[in-house]
Amino acid sequence: MTDPALLEKYLRLTREALAKVSAAPPERSFLHGASADFLSMARSYLADAEHFSASGDADRALAAASYAHAWLDAGVRLGLLNGGDDDQRFTLFR
Repeated sequence: MTDPALLEKYLRLTREALAKVSAAPPERSFLHGASADFLSMARSYLADAEHFSASGDADRALAAASYAHAWLDAGVRLGLLNGGDDDQRFTLFR
């Protein structure tokens, strides 16, 4: 059973991370489309997490929030998303 405080922590962390990132590649590049896909997946999983949380399903909410953040983290690590130098929310290469 998921601790409600832990769920809220990860929902907050993921919301903050999503608000911080932006597409890194130029708009007309092939990779811009990939960055849009990463953002879309993160938004969808976060929406699922919030739905599960509101429905009282904390375990699924935490899993969905983790997936959302993983899409953001991978996008920043690959250079598809710009997360700045924020090594508190993202796993940076260097």
